[in-house]
Amino acid sequence: MASKRIRALVLILAFSIAGYAIVQYGVLGAGHAGLVSFKLQKPDFELKPWVYVLYTHIFTAVFALAIGPFQLFIKPTKARRRWHRRLGYGYVLSITVSGIVNVYLSLFATGGWISGLGFMSLDVLWVATTLTAVRKIMVKDIQAHKEWMLRSYALTFSAVTLRIFLAPLALLLGDFEAAFRVVAWLCWIPNLLVMEAVIYRMRLRIEPR
Repeated sequence: MASKRIRALVLILAFSIAGYAIVQYGVLGAGHAGLVSFKLQKPDFELKPWVYVLYTHIFTAVFALAIGPFQLFIKPTKARRRWHRRLGYGYVLSITVSGIVNVYLSLFATGGWISGLGFMSLDVLWVATTLTAVRKIMVKDIQAHKEWMLRSYALTFSAVTLRIFLAPLALLLGDFEAAFRVVAWLCWIPNLLVMEAVIYRMRLRIEPR
């Protein structure tokens, strides 16, 4: 029961953030987003081409965020295997593209090099865990594939945890840039630690005693 509730919560949060991103950036426009408005206050900030790279990151990351739960939580039976594979290709491609363009965005991260290093570390691990999962399924190691995809989605889910932590941190620290330096690391390190605990428990259930 607890597992079903956690899965439902993950699905709700993922779709909430995906919906927010689509409305905020796809309908209202980037200029109305809080982060972009903050950047525009700096006289030396150039909106273009940064904003186009931002759009590429957002919509590829949103795609990965939205389809991830279906890939992880729905068992790929024979009837569903084709769709699981197709969505998997989309997930991997989205993360690869998003991870690459994020390197550029990290160079201009709010909060300077500390934030930039946090996000760049996230990007490298995001792409690395995803491609490792691909390599595992290519050699038919299904269990390892699942474990690496769980790690990959834990990093994808940083899009959610960043938005959960950012506003409280900004209020607590009284400084948006200081909050961004912290959240650049806080949005993904706890996710990975929690997922490692989940993977460890999974292994205990399947290993012979």
